[in-house]
Amino acid sequence: MIECSVCHSKLVSPTSKTVSRAYVTHRSEISSKYHALNVLLVVGDCILVGFQPILVYMSKVDGSFKFSPVSVNFLTEVAKVFFAIVMLLFQARQQKVGEKPLLSISTFVQAARNNVLLAVPALLYAINNYLKFIMQLYFNPATVKMLSNLKVLVIAVLLKIIMKRHFSIIQWEALALLLIGISVNQLRSLPEGTTALGLPVATGACIYTLIFVTVPSLASVFNEYALKSQFETSIYLQNLFLYGYGAVFNFLAIIGTAIFKGPSSFDILQGHSRATMFLICNNAAQGILSSFFFKYADTILKKYSSTVATIFTGIASALLFGHTLTMNFILGISIVFISMHQFFSPLAKAKNEVPNGTQEMMDAQDLRSKEASFINMTAGATEDASHLVGHDEKHEKQPLLPT
Repeated sequence: MIECSVCHSKLVSPTSKTVSRAYVTHRSEISSKYHALNVLLVVGDCILVGFQPILVYMSKVDGSFKFSPVSVNFLTEVAKVFFAIVMLLFQARQQKVGEKPLLSISTFVQAARNNVLLAVPALLYAINNYLKFIMQLYFNPATVKMLSNLKVLVIAVLLKIIMKRHFSIIQWEALALLLIGISVNQLRSLPEGTTALGLPVATGACIYTLIFVTVPSLASVFNEYALKSQFETSIYLQNLFLYGYGAVFNFLAIIGTAIFKGPSSFDILQGHSRATMFLICNNAAQGILSSFFFKYADTILKKYSSTVATIFTGIASALLFGHTLTMNFILGISIVFISMHQFFSPLAKAKNEVPNGTQEMMDAQDLRSKEASFINMTAGATEDASHLVGHDEKHEKQPLLPT
């Protein structure tokens, strides 16, 4: 069994020679399709992710939110569940005769059991979506976007540990360069004396940043692992489970908020405006797009794509709200783009072109080649010896070795 380096699906074949041919054929067939898909995913992600901090900032009134952030997250999950159901119905109508019914009870129950791991990223996403609003209270949109780029290094470490993903030295250097680029953009968005939850702003910012980086990184890696481990399951059916879990967790958070703040906070539409409605639609579309990234592309590509959106966020933030684009920000963005080019360059990927699981196959092939060479050499020596014996029999038999 080997893993495709393009789509990360599993290929099985009885012989190593067949595996090699099947892998080459499979990879050549889908490479062009996946390349086009990746381009569309990156473009769409840049637009959606770039607008997200802007919409959150526009949703604030006098520096605070008049609505419950949990209610926005709940409505976002409900919107994604509705989209998944519609797409499942559409996909079921496109099924051919003889295929396993997509909407049958047995298929749904089996898929639910196989994809129960999706509850883990759903819980982590519920926490992370609330943290996004908290971060927006203390940082401007461009700074929030830059801080989120720290997730790339954390995700790379988690991918190596959890999914056994291999990165070349050049790629690790690119990730280190990414951190340097992020560090160049200094945090200057907080006025002196500001506090967060009763803590000094420096302490609160560090705590929020640590959680803001770690939680979504774990969610992304677990999400990719869960989606690709059940690669044959429909992406829309997996989304239904993922978003369904997310809606449940956010609804429990709403109930908890109502218990502590009173029944009035149970009104999930209270304090919403046109900006929050756009925010809900944007978050829903962004979440749906992310699921395609994790199943058909790569988590690292998703985070680098979000990094590209940083420049759009910074420019839009400057045009709409008058936030200053400092030289530090411009230099930081430049270093980030250099890092991205280095990470995805052919030179960086040279050592990773061998698909996972084929190293043992190649070693076995080398061993068999050496054995075949030895056998051929032995057979040749035997043939020569037989020829000598046959030639000498015409005269008289002579021992092959001197006595």
